[in-house]
Amino acid sequence: MEVNKDKLLSEIKKAKEGKQTAFNFLLDSFWGNVYNFQLKKIQNDEDAEDITIKTFSKAFDKISTFDEQYQFKTWLIAISKNVYIDFLRKKKSSISIETTKVQEETVYAIVDDAPSPEDKIITEQNLAKLLQDIKKLKPKYQEVIQLRFFQELSYKEISEQINEPMNNVKVKLLRAKKLLAEIIKKS
Repeated sequence: MEVNKDKLLSEIKKAKEGKQTAFNFLLDSFWGNVYNFQLKKIQNDEDAEDITIKTFSKAFDKISTFDEQYQFKTWLIAISKNVYIDFLRKKKSSISIETTKVQEETVYAIVDDAPSPEDKIITEQNLAKLLQDIKKLKPKYQEVIQLRFFQELSYKEISEQINEPMNNVKVKLLRAKKLLAEIIKKS
């Protein structure tokens, strides 16, 4: 829509004075120009509309700086280009990632690693078997295995609990693991 130059300059002057009707006139007259310019660049209705809104917001905030010897439409498009550049920068630095439908479907197709009820039963059976095998060890070896692997105590803590030097604890644990491995192989 072509706007009469005299009418346009009159409305710009009123806008500089803060008249709301002048802002409405400028918005109605140039919305299509800015929106279509952005739509060609972005090819996304929502983003083009957001950028157009921000363009007019900035333009109206800075209307007092507009020089009448230039075209108002050109001034708006220049502001719109800058808003578009800011939009791209923000989009690049954003943590969110746009995904395609195929990418989303791929994510949903990922296998669940959580153990199934069957896996839990097998694990429990293996643990029960391991506990039976540990009971075949001498009590002193059972104790260090229990303290180290089930209570998760450090060598130092085991040493203090059974009242033996740390080197003895290490040797007992090593011996207990070797004996347990032999028992497991046999069964």
